[in-house]
Amino acid sequence: MSRIGRLPIPVPAGVDVTIDGQAVSVKGPKGSLTHVVAAPIEIGKGEDGTLAVTRPNDERQSKALHGLTRTLVANMITGVTAGYRKSLEISGVGYRVAAKGSSMEFQLGYSHPILVEAPEGISFVVESPTKFHVDGIDKQKVGEVAAKIRKLRKPDPYKAKGVKYAGEVIRRKVGKSGK
Repeated sequence: MSRIGRLPIPVPAGVDVTIDGQAVSVKGPKGSLTHVVAAPIEIGKGEDGTLAVTRPNDERQSKALHGLTRTLVANMITGVTAGYRKSLEISGVGYRVAAKGSSMEFQLGYSHPILVEAPEGISFVVESPTKFHVDGIDKQKVGEVAAKIRKLRKPDPYKAKGVKYAGEVIRRKVGKSGK
């Protein structure tokens, strides 16, 4: 049995989990999320307010989906209770970010400013002109939006200029040596 998949999923107080066939809905203080579970995997409510993820057989596909499904449902519960946050930093002369309502405007060394709209369920927090956060309840969506923003100007390996995750270490290259 999958080491991750066999662990019960604790459901904290204030979180309502509804299982309707293969659809799992999680409702909490920050919002609600829904996920459709893949066919062979089953989710049931266990004793003492937990959820249990089971698989019918030991086929390779079932084993792969077992741990994945358990992690996705656990991430949904964490999202509706605490939420998720990705912190990003901008480094480089003249590179900055400014909040414009629910969107952000980036100056990243191009000839034009770049406007990034917040998708549904995502919010932006601008801490300073060089630090900002992507917040939301869906872990996958938060990571996807943060990755798209980082892709606007990836960190340069020579000067480490660009948009990077907070705490990310950029592998630096040595420039060419002059004679």
